[in-house]
Amino acid sequence: MPPVLRPVLRLLVLAGLLLGGAWAGAVPRALLVGVSELANQPASLWLQAPRNDVLLMRDALARQGFAPADITLLADGVPGAVLPDAQAIRDALQRLLAQSRSGDVVVLYFSGHGTRVRDAAKRYQEPDGLAENFLARDARGAVGGAGPLGGGVRDVDFDGWVQAFLAKNVFVWSVFDTCSAASMTRSLRAEPAQPADDEVRWRGVRVDQLVAAAPPVDDAVPTAPAAEAVARARYVAFFASESHQVTPELRLPRGDRQARPQGLLTWAVVQSLQRRPQTWRALFDGVLSLYPPVIDELAQRFPARELPSPVAEGNLDLPLFTNPAGAVTTRPLWPARRGGAMLALAAGQIDGLVPRQRVHVTAVLDDGAQREAEADLVEVGPDQSSLRVPDVLQDVAGSALWRVQPVAGPAALALQVHAERPLPAGLSLAYPASIAPGGDAAADVRVQPGAAGGWRLELRSPDLGGPAAAVPLRDSQALRQRLEALARLKWLVRLPALAQGGRVDGLEVQLERWQGTQLLGADDAQGLAALPAPAEGQRIALHVHNTSGQSIDLAVVGLDAQGALRAVYPPDGAESNRFERGTRDQPAAKRFELPWLAQPGAQLLVVAAPAAPYSGPRLFGAGPPEPVADLRVRGQLQPERRRAVYAVRIQTEGASTASAR
Repeated sequence: MPPVLRPVLRLLVLAGLLLGGAWAGAVPRALLVGVSELANQPASLWLQAPRNDVLLMRDALARQGFAPADITLLADGVPGAVLPDAQAIRDALQRLLAQSRSGDVVVLYFSGHGTRVRDAAKRYQEPDGLAENFLARDARGAVGGAGPLGGGVRDVDFDGWVQAFLAKNVFVWSVFDTCSAASMTRSLRAEPAQPADDEVRWRGVRVDQLVAAAPPVDDAVPTAPAAEAVARARYVAFFASESHQVTPELRLPRGDRQARPQGLLTWAVVQSLQRRPQTWRALFDGVLSLYPPVIDELAQRFPARELPSPVAEGNLDLPLFTNPAGAVTTRPLWPARRGGAMLALAAGQIDGLVPRQRVHVTAVLDDGAQREAEADLVEVGPDQSSLRVPDVLQDVAGSALWRVQPVAGPAALALQVHAERPLPAGLSLAYPASIAPGGDAAADVRVQPGAAGGWRLELRSPDLGGPAAAVPLRDSQALRQRLEALARLKWLVRLPALAQGGRVDGLEVQLERWQGTQLLGADDAQGLAALPAPAEGQRIALHVHNTSGQSIDLAVVGLDAQGALRAVYPPDGAESNRFERGTRDQPAAKRFELPWLAQPGAQLLVVAAPAAPYSGPRLFGAGPPEPVADLRVRGQLQPERRRAVYAVRIQTEGASTASAR
């Protein structure tokens, strides 16, 4: 990957993406849904702000170039808008899908109540066993059992619609200013009465609060049209909270007598857009920066309530409101906090940073203007780092947003390759993995020309399975894939040492051996450096069990006996790397089948840490080999002084050369 571009070049690249990419001739469209009133439910469950939210979003999108005719409103209490019943939502999604063409951009926005239910009809079960539902205007409780809610649109159905747009090469930005509430998010203490003119309402109801009403004649579960499964390279989503949390609506901005009730996420998104962010990540960083004063106030008024942590997922490094083929940059970009003359960031050695590393520092001003400079890291700990504010940025106002990005991959982590002729072009690596030419004596890998235009690859480093006899590779594509895998493996094998045997309280990771439906045994992964090869007919599974009381950033990646990378969690383009919150009473658990790990020489790496405050996607460099969507970001206001990091590396017993074959 190229080094970070200078400011002028960066602007030129962005302009090229905007003017010469898929945006040219593309049409941006939006569906904005706001449900304030639940027609079948008591008025005590109704909300005030969704009707205001859709109008605020409509105006914000108009300033981004969306034509009024291409913005559809479904909301109660908004003149001219269609009522947001479940069938109307499905019909609007169907029309929007029919209108969309390859290269277009679609915004799917929903403001209102959410709830969580046990839904056995879902093909994919969440680790906590619950399914999220958005409540349309005609929502009602289940009639005669635990089936899907009438008037509710399930998470799996939203996912189906997103997939249908993606299959048409349409970029999708989804915003859910809603939440899903369970009893754990409800305070057991009496909360103080609030002035009527400054009421705080909480989005999210328990399913047992919903009144059951007579279902219509046709109450089929809403489903999206069948669509080809494609990688989610053109997808971003913002969520107001994690699945177990509730989110507020209140008068915003605070202190403004003319302010109207708004959803906190919606208001923050619109405010952040005014800083003219260039990427979705920058937009979300701006959202997070607006939460602290509001959350601090709510924490004092509602001390017994867990307050929301916004979440983003998707290909966050794409430029805003475009449908490009690639990201502006693939290097990590970490928010930083200024304290006097120093900047602090919640990233360190486990994220691939090293002492005295060169980084690019950006300060985003209130009007969206940016000032940039380079500096060196001063201190680098396991999960935190610091640097001095560059001299040319010392005068920047305290309200600026600070971001730090590595200039290049650390040379100490690069795969040293000794090659007798130029390597294939187009090597693609996720930070911090990289490849560098090396002398024959110090090389991790030696590459020589082979027969019929092929290559011969010889492993030298013991950490990579060497020394081993040279392996023939048929062409440059095979060599490229092998070098990329080995470069990432060199980084991954360092992680267990950096974690220093750390444990995350409440997180259990076990390797299980199964014979058919019978569990033969389970071993704690942390005490298992070598895995005995299973007997004929047995299979291996990884079981992750979270009772920690918090969400976990989890990355699981493997290397099979043929040297190919295996993305286990998150799988390619399927879900986020945020493993759901679990408690002792309501654990979150998931089992992953690993048939390839049964082969001698195969390897498995598991890395986990509690969800970090104000962090970017934390995959520890252990994500899937290709850039995918569904990487989550969590904003929380109470940072920990030190986060435990769990990391294990396990190899199936067998020939040491198996990983190079």
